Amino acid sequence: MSSYSVRPAVARDAKAIAEIHVATWQAAYKDLMPDDYLAKMTVDKRQAYWREAIEYSEPQVLVATHGDEIVGFVGFDRSRDPKTRSTVGEIWALYVSPEHWRKGVGLQLWDGARDGLKDEGCTQVTLWVLLGNERALEFCEHAAGFKREMPSLKTVDFGSVKLEELRLKRAVD
Repeated sequence: MSSYSVRPAVARDAKAIAEIHVATWQAAYKDLMPDDYLAKMTVDKRQAYWREAIEYSEPQVLVATHGDEIVGFVGFDRSRDPKTRSTVGEIWALYVSPEHWRKGVGLQLWDGARDGLKDEGCTQVTLWVLLGNERALEFCEHAAGFKREMPSLKTVDFGSVKLEELRLKRAVD
């Protein structure tokens, strides 16, 4: 297994984060979302979003590196779900470059986010996963210990299709 490390993101990481975000969506969601929707997701738009997120720490962002290359990232903070206690955190995004899938990067990012959520006083953490994204569900449930929260389905528009997301939850410790 290769050696990866995790560190807080800095402004100059925004482009690499955006590139991973777009590439991962296009690989992971190619059979779930319309091609035209995925094609509209650009590095420029994502880079602006992640640059602002890093600047304002909303969400907090960590990157995984392999040597000098950024190979994954996680964004986390308090839960965005309505009527949620202040002790509930949320993984807003966790993406790893497809060529680094199943090599432990996701777990290292999850561990870094969990430490950050603990520091923020969170005792529970949630995340949302698209139904049909079996790779993500397997990672969340089997590797990271999340459990499906029933009933928590919500419908989200992705261009010409509506897809369902499922919330998963676990204790931070």
